[in-house]
Amino acid sequence: MKQSRFKRTFLVVMDSVGIGEAPDAEKFGDKGAHTLGHIAREMNGLNVPNMEKLGLGHIDSNMEGVEKAANPIGHYGKLPELSNGKDTMTGHWEIMGLHIKEPFQTFPDGFPDELIDMLTEKWGRGILGNKAASGTEIITELGEEHVKTGKLIVYTSADSVLQIAAHEDVVPLEELYEICETAREMTREGKYMLGRIIARPFKGEPGAFERTSNRHDYALKPFGRTVMNELEDAGYDSIALGKISDIFDGEGVTKAIRTKSNMDGMDKLVESMDEDFTGLNFLNLVDFDALFGHRRDPKGYGQALEEFDARLPEVLEKLKEDDLLIITADHGNDPVHHGTDHTREYVPLMVYYKGIKEGKELNVGNTFADIGATIAEIYDVKKPSIGQSFLNQL
Repeated sequence: MKQSRFKRTFLVVMDSVGIGEAPDAEKFGDKGAHTLGHIAREMNGLNVPNMEKLGLGHIDSNMEGVEKAANPIGHYGKLPELSNGKDTMTGHWEIMGLHIKEPFQTFPDGFPDELIDMLTEKWGRGILGNKAASGTEIITELGEEHVKTGKLIVYTSADSVLQIAAHEDVVPLEELYEICETAREMTREGKYMLGRIIARPFKGEPGAFERTSNRHDYALKPFGRTVMNELEDAGYDSIALGKISDIFDGEGVTKAIRTKSNMDGMDKLVESMDEDFTGLNFLNLVDFDALFGHRRDPKGYGQALEEFDARLPEVLEKLKEDDLLIITADHGNDPVHHGTDHTREYVPLMVYYKGIKEGKELNVGNTFADIGATIAEIYDVKKPSIGQSFLNQL
């Protein structure tokens, strides 16, 4: 195996942390969206000194409290999405080199009766809901009826997703997972093809229901080979932290580690930095999106960003001389934008390794896949058909 100076690459996706409307934002109904900028405004200034040092303030000046570091320690830039979509799977798949031309199908008005009838016949349980909804709100609304009747709570979102919520004392986890697997098989292709089926177990009493960490995603397999497949086939490590393995349905994953929260994800990342491996360590921090973006909570989102930023010194300290750190996002989710949907935005790009003499703006192209192309070049594996490597700029 031949590779560049970097032995280990740590790729951190801050789920939904967009940095301003993309050139085609209007086409997606997202003109004026700016996840980071609007959060900073609502916070009366965002306190993220470590990302500031990495060059965040140089990427966009419309973020209150985020200054341009006089001597940034990292390289920086921003990337637009090439694929036709703004969801989690599209963003992550593009990062790893896939161009998704047809957006995943969504059902903003709920699922058709035909599909629901087929599912309930297979499940042997009735359903409640069948609408687009917030996951926390719908269990507050329907959780008590679910507990009394045993009917499953089925809902969707602006994503291509069918979510099934059930109380763990009413529907055992094993049964809920089997239910989701059945739904996955029935929506893998054809007119009801969905990006993800998600198990959403919860516990508690009426008025105090809480989702548990036993969520499980059942995603479609990527529509083509990704850089992760190339790494695995070439004998490199491709370690997935958080929901990365779910997003790629295990494709190109040599080791998967689940996480319970952003801070647990950071704990797992820091722990993994003590491991000897060669290749990619890929982390998704989902709380930004799930807990704050979709719930339109800019202050909670801002606090989560500040908590993440406060953990970065641990990561930078643990990096070895031949390690590379890349921090980015997969789409936007502006918490002051209309609705509860993702937003079509640029994503930030911050790159760090020990030995950078002077941080500079990276000359990047028109796709998230520049990241995958760079990783492919680092490990001398087949590059994706889209994206341009910025390795020579490092």
